[in-house]
Amino acid sequence: MKIIIIEDEKPAARLLQRRIEKLGYNVEVMLHSVQDSIHWLINHPHPDLIFLDIQLSDGLSFQIFDEIDVNSAIIFTTAYDEYALKAFKLNSVDYLLKPVDTDDLAFAIEKFEKQSQVKMNFSQIRNLFDQNKTYKERFTTKIGTSIKMITTDEVECFYSDNKATYAFTKEGKNYLLDYTLDKIEESINPKQFFRINRGQIIHIDAIKEISVYTNSRLKINLNKYNEQECIVSREKVNDFRNWLED
Repeated sequence: MKIIIIEDEKPAARLLQRRIEKLGYNVEVMLHSVQDSIHWLINHPHPDLIFLDIQLSDGLSFQIFDEIDVNSAIIFTTAYDEYALKAFKLNSVDYLLKPVDTDDLAFAIEKFEKQSQVKMNFSQIRNLFDQNKTYKERFTTKIGTSIKMITTDEVECFYSDNKATYAFTKEGKNYLLDYTLDKIEESINPKQFFRINRGQIIHIDAIKEISVYTNSRLKINLNKYNEQECIVSREKVNDFRNWLED
């Protein structure tokens, strides 16, 4: 039986590999991102079984199945809670909660070997996952001895500058936040916000104008934010256009 692991946390991937191999199975390869997984699956025969994390370093693993018709059974390895697990059950998908227990792992593989492969509806899984996920609606920032609360509806742009992260509001004010841009991106509603490059996340309602920029990029003018130019990086342009139309 051919097995691969798709997991962005390398220590977790190695631990899972050791536990699988202790059960007498061989892990063919470990992949750590959506793009690496797509590239590998395009260029290799699909394995019998994939152990798949949900959140990878460059996006949700569901994006893999937007690009490729994967002919493999899937066992999800996830730290997500009950709402995600309900989605998996509806599609006859097996899952393991992190940290993966050896007995649960053995049972999941045995279950796979005993049952015929089920064609999964990844679109349905994605929709259920998105519908049940809750997003952060407010942030706090310290101003002198006071604490101010900022709602996401007030924010035009989250951005980083000199290793610090800020929220820029509709009132034209900047607030220092105790979060990285990566953590903010994970916690806010992707229908409202889009990360246009490594240093900026913009709110859809803050967009004033979009124009073509050099090297197939796009330039965004926001209503009030002008701390930095807002340039959609070339690799994000297609996703940005889709986001606008979603």
